[in-house]
Amino acid sequence: MFTMMAGILVFTLLLAACGSTTSTTTGTTPTTAAVTNGKGCMKVGVLLPETATSARWDNNDRPDLLAAIPKALPGATVDYNNAEGSADTQQTQAQADLTKGDCILVVAAVDSIKAAAIVSLAKSKGVPVIAYDRLIYSADLAYYVSFDNTKVGALQGQYIAAHYQSYVTANGTNKTVMINGAQTDNNALLFAAGAHSALDPLFSSGALKKVYEQFTPGWDNATAQTEMQAALTANGNKIAIAYVANDGMANNVIAALKAVKLNGKVLVTGQDATAAGIHNILVGDQSMTVYKAIPKEADGTAAIVAALSTGTDTSTVTSGVTVAIPAGNGAASGVKVASVLEVPVSVDKSNIATTVIADGFVTPAEVCTGLPSGTGGFCP
Repeated sequence: MFTMMAGILVFTLLLAACGSTTSTTTGTTPTTAAVTNGKGCMKVGVLLPETATSARWDNNDRPDLLAAIPKALPGATVDYNNAEGSADTQQTQAQADLTKGDCILVVAAVDSIKAAAIVSLAKSKGVPVIAYDRLIYSADLAYYVSFDNTKVGALQGQYIAAHYQSYVTANGTNKTVMINGAQTDNNALLFAAGAHSALDPLFSSGALKKVYEQFTPGWDNATAQTEMQAALTANGNKIAIAYVANDGMANNVIAALKAVKLNGKVLVTGQDATAAGIHNILVGDQSMTVYKAIPKEADGTAAIVAALSTGTDTSTVTSGVTVAIPAGNGAASGVKVASVLEVPVSVDKSNIATTVIADGFVTPAEVCTGLPSGTGGFCP
């Protein structure tokens, strides 16, 4: 009796530990069967990283994945969890999914290094892990589905390179700030590298002067605002360019600029094509964003899930594309992971209507609040 009660207590504590985070299951309940390396798998665990700093995870990725996986693999169920920014919570959620019998995991890592423990645990149970959006530094990673993230940063940097001169002239300075994402997210490193590929020649020539650069822990929006305030204070509010890695942080950077009446006068970049980001572009406070068609990312992931389950060749999905794990990450360094990389698109006022609006990624109602009818050619 004691042993039985102890077992019930452990199970109850495990449920309580996972209950503080978002968790849903979709699809019909499949029959239980032993699977190895995803073959025959009908129970998929989806683990996303957070909801606080970017609207995309819960508003776009979650519904897209929960729809795409059962569509590609009829009868499959999906267990969804969100770690709310905690790598430890994400590992607990993964352990719970594996205990429940999930036999393929799709993981958008909170931390690219710490998530390797999830991959190791899954491998020990014959469960493949697909790194979703963010690369995981593990030699045992099965697949990686994302966008060309170096290209994302390059698009941001190239936009600055093409448009900086008028902002330098108007502000009487060429001082440039760079506010990057979280250093624990491999994507943030790629975004920064891509941006530098376009901006470093301008820094070297003296056309632009970099006076501040910071990686932002956790992609925290409030921290990005503090960083921008520090840069403004240190430079007497004389800033012409603010490279900002995503729209969430850009919105707070704009708040810092508003406080010193510089919003609309400083070139501000972004990423994710959020409703707030598109609104900021329409009102002139943000210059551009990068559109990543998340449904394509979800569909690519679902295609791999279905191929693993049915035992069919995944090469038609990956098309031979591989991504190498960056150097300095132990045994995983240099390991090439079969990948699907979608193409990002630069968006500014000139092509909002033909990209994110035309695709239904955001709606006029979402982005046009407070704007005159006809703004952008689509505001009601």
